[in-house]
Amino acid sequence: MSAQTQPKMDKRELLNNKRQEALLGGGEDRIKSQHAKGKLTARERIHFLMDEGTFNEIGAFVTHRSKDFGMENQQFLGDGVVTGFGKINGRLTYVFSQDFTVFGGSLSETHAEKICKVMDLALQNGAPIIGLNDSGGARIQEGVVSLGGYADIFYRNTIASGVIPQLSAIMGPCAGGAVYSPAITDFIGMVENTSYMFVTGPNVVKTVTNEEVSSEQLGGASVHSAKSGVAHFSFANEVECLNGYKKLLSYMPQNCEEKAPTLAYTKSNETRDVLKNIIPDNANQPYDMREVIEGIVDEESFFEVHKNFAENIVVGFARLAGKSIGVVANNPAFLAGVLDVHSSTKAARFVRFCDAFNIPLLVLEDVPGFLPGTDQEWNAIITNGAKLLYAFSEATVPRITVITRKAYGGAYDVMNSKHIGADMNYAWPNAEIAVMGAKGAAEIIFKKEITTAANPETAWKEKEAEYAEIFANPYRAAERGFIDEVIYPEETRSKLITAFSMLENKVKSLPRKKHGNIPL
Repeated sequence: MSAQTQPKMDKRELLNNKRQEALLGGGEDRIKSQHAKGKLTARERIHFLMDEGTFNEIGAFVTHRSKDFGMENQQFLGDGVVTGFGKINGRLTYVFSQDFTVFGGSLSETHAEKICKVMDLALQNGAPIIGLNDSGGARIQEGVVSLGGYADIFYRNTIASGVIPQLSAIMGPCAGGAVYSPAITDFIGMVENTSYMFVTGPNVVKTVTNEEVSSEQLGGASVHSAKSGVAHFSFANEVECLNGYKKLLSYMPQNCEEKAPTLAYTKSNETRDVLKNIIPDNANQPYDMREVIEGIVDEESFFEVHKNFAENIVVGFARLAGKSIGVVANNPAFLAGVLDVHSSTKAARFVRFCDAFNIPLLVLEDVPGFLPGTDQEWNAIITNGAKLLYAFSEATVPRITVITRKAYGGAYDVMNSKHIGADMNYAWPNAEIAVMGAKGAAEIIFKKEITTAANPETAWKEKEAEYAEIFANPYRAAERGFIDEVIYPEETRSKLITAFSMLENKVKSLPRKKHGNIPL
């Protein structure tokens, strides 16, 4: 080999060696340790998430700049995070995947800079970003520099909010300041038994409050998906989580200026007889609203969000004639479908996401009112209920409501009524639209007649029937135009397909302002 070509080969070899070094992260032993915990490596996660052969890495050779505490002698290419872009289902997506094999995935100045770089690219190019979080927190050897790195990320999360979809997957520890970036993003998914989130860990909790609690009990997937509502999804393992996120993205547009992808669909007979028999004859008997949802939307297209939290309301994505929609539905199978603190905030956040990303909203209503009691009042049901009212009122996407059974009191107004800007409102024949149930209303209106009657119990029942005859139906509301059409259950799907098609080019804008002041 000539002297002229030898240096060129050396440079190629150097590049190859650096590439191989970067792929190893913290080394074979730490990779084995990661696998022993039932966890994938940062690169393996990207492999399962991205379309094969589409991932392009950015910053593979970045190293930290710290020289304190002997850190200059511990250098790993990539500095604990893999960043780049690729495609998911053929669509451009940006990703960062923290590498626990390098300094426990801890965030340094350069680690943060890499994340910020792909966030900036995602925002500039109008494409979603997914964060795969697996980090011990701030790199304490860097002090305030690492804290500043977190703040740089938080700021970008906030600026990107409502512009591009931001998804967070918690694949391991996520503690301290690290939790606030996922909290600002649109959706959080956790992996059972291997991931946790908390502001202060078990040791601090024990010191301050004397409580004995494990990481799983304090901030595991089951806690945050069912109790706190911090996590929107809980997955059995990492591959299930990554596949779930691929499906989740399919319902969303790339950014706020676009519409979600439409799947091919051939319209045929859209009558769904299964909807005839879901609602019980007894108005106080529960049923699962998910059966109604499944009977209306495209087969196997419903993707539920926050499934295990505030189960008295159901939210999620679905397709109707191939088009993406967001579904918000009271669920009488839990707490009779009442609105309370948690269900109101759960639904409000989902409504605002759909509105931000041009996803039409379908509301299925069966609500007896707001949950009464000191617990609800002391935990600000007024403010939290107002969040849902505000979210619907502010939404400019196509909005359609179907009242399947009860629509009582202020909850009738809040659940996307005509009065707060719904485009189309339908009711099934057995719908009851009133200030309250017939029994309670009769007791108030006819109190004197009932108490002075020879048989108060009989009189009460007579007055209850009288009130029900007048108000416990959808026709008073239809006469006023508050209900556009009373429809048979089995024709609901057909009506909705037609109505959403009619509203497809809806244009509505809010008054010019910096932003509203939602009651947080």
